[in-house]
Amino acid sequence: MSGHNKWSTIKHKKAAADAKRGREFTRVIREITVAARAGGGDPDGNPRLRSAVMAAKAINMPLDNVKRAIQRGTGELPGVTYEEITYEAYGPEGVALLMEVLTDNSNRTTPEIRHLLAKHGGNLGAPNCVAWIFEKKGYLVVDAATTSEEQIMEIALEAGAEDIDELDGTFEILTPVDSFEAVSEAITSAGLTLQVAEISRIPSTSVKVSGKKADQLIRLLEALDDHDDVQKVWGNMELEESGAAKE
Repeated sequence: MSGHNKWSTIKHKKAAADAKRGREFTRVIREITVAARAGGGDPDGNPRLRSAVMAAKAINMPLDNVKRAIQRGTGELPGVTYEEITYEAYGPEGVALLMEVLTDNSNRTTPEIRHLLAKHGGNLGAPNCVAWIFEKKGYLVVDAATTSEEQIMEIALEAGAEDIDELDGTFEILTPVDSFEAVSEAITSAGLTLQVAEISRIPSTSVKVSGKKADQLIRLLEALDDHDDVQKVWGNMELEESGAAKE
């Protein structure tokens, strides 16, 4: 499975810290609002909204927050209008980067993203320069302390998962997009908690990055991930950091 590297481990820890300070709540609320505005407020008839609500459950978001976000999207409550932008870029060593952004001011966000990239050895690319490398997949994470490999494989594979791997105390599960909901429901119905439940972008090729370049790349990824308007960041790197970005 792509993503088996230090950034994956760092991202899990970072997501947990972000959730504690509300960062993940903000991201998911924005996604729920945009999904409801685009496809209506009924999750049963809006696959994107269903996925966003599942992501909200994975971070234990209160139902009232979810309801208000949907109502802002449908216009029942006042709210900000967000523009959806996909940025494509190159990082150190030519790593392909794909970013999904929700912004209320692209004239502000685009220069800020360009600056972060330049500061950390990257640059903004043209549309479609790297998007072709990434394929949409369902991505789920379960705490390995709560289940056995045999149990999670039986549950997930039977429901339609295509790959399961253990990484640093978690089970990472990949699914085809059309099996994402079935696998998610099978896992939660078995009494297990999803730490992550999202439609991700999995690269078909990868670039190995090590040493100082890996440290530089991790700093770039963290800076992009910390930007208020950035919802998701994906890259096609396989890396080991040498020390500066380990903490």
